[in-house]
Amino acid sequence: MVYKQKTSNNWWYKFVWNAELIRESTKQTNKRVAEQMESAHRTRLAKGEVGIRDRKPVPTLADFADKDFLPFVETTSAGKPNTVRFYKNSVKNLKAVPALAGLRMDAITSESIAEYVAKRKAGDVEVSTVNRDLATLRRMFHLAQEWAKVEKMLPRVKLLAGENRRERVLTPEEEAAYLDAATGIGNEIQQDYQSAMTGIRAVKRGQQPRTPDAYLLRDVATILADCGLRPEECFRLRWAENIRDGAIEIHTGKGKGSRRRVPASPRVLAYLEMRKAIAQPDSWVFPAATKSGHIEASTLKKQHTRAVTMSEVAPFVLYTFRHTCITRWSKHMDPFTLHVLAGHTDMNTTKRYVHPSDADVRAAMEKARGATTPVQPATTTPEKPRT
Repeated sequence: MVYKQKTSNNWWYKFVWNAELIRESTKQTNKRVAEQMESAHRTRLAKGEVGIRDRKPVPTLADFADKDFLPFVETTSAGKPNTVRFYKNSVKNLKAVPALAGLRMDAITSESIAEYVAKRKAGDVEVSTVNRDLATLRRMFHLAQEWAKVEKMLPRVKLLAGENRRERVLTPEEEAAYLDAATGIGNEIQQDYQSAMTGIRAVKRGQQPRTPDAYLLRDVATILADCGLRPEECFRLRWAENIRDGAIEIHTGKGKGSRRRVPASPRVLAYLEMRKAIAQPDSWVFPAATKSGHIEASTLKKQHTRAVTMSEVAPFVLYTFRHTCITRWSKHMDPFTLHVLAGHTDMNTTKRYVHPSDADVRAAMEKARGATTPVQPATTTPEKPRT
């Protein structure tokens, strides 16, 4: 029989010959060609032209991670340092348990994975952290099968239930208080810069102080709150590529659905115009003295913590602005539009933001009834003929 794996466009074939499983990739995307290759292989075996092929040595999980998986991640995600860092950290966690890392990949069972989970949870590790490791292990399994590193189907890796999701939604009052605090921080930074310009170092010693990006936190938080971008998408914005005709265009991101165009709000456009007036045409919207050349999460960490304290809002992460934005959109958009603007690959992810109330459902039903009820033609009484 020929079949496709979920992560591959190529057809595979497998059959049993003399109690031995023959399973190989045809490296073909045409099903008919794949069937012909399977038939040809069966014929050669029947004629004795080929014997059961020698099995390739199956790598251990640690060897596959170091020699195959991580080099693949570093090559395909060269422009996504956070993604590379994520996989390296997860692989490190997997290799820290020799009972799992030392097994050949085709010897790993569901019990082996369960033992790994138990050891991780015994160390008081959050469920979300364990799930990230399991997600990495699942991807390693998929690639090992696609690259024919193993000849058997590897066990299915299931994520743990009970993971805390980032589902906090800020109230309008909390958002306003935070942005006011971020603006206040920007004002203080600007005042300190002006004082430095008239200080002894600048006037007598000729030491020009570095121009600060005073309102960086305010501008980033506003874009996240109004446009629903992921923080890393906002950090990587470029003037020439991403800011066009009053909208923000995302070309690459977390998944296949990340590519989208999001119209910017008036206040976002105002902040962008102020930034563009002093920026280079083909530069980062938020440049910084980092290895990547643009701001990172660590750039805003101290200012964000201070803004939370000043605003007296319960602590939250910057990603909360994105979740808040999408949740607010869900009250006024159909699920498909919300799915596109949010940049989700899976509609099930978008569903977490849609929580229709009974009133919303009734209003939608009444609207649907009004749209489908046929209009009755007006009836008139015929006039009597005049005599």
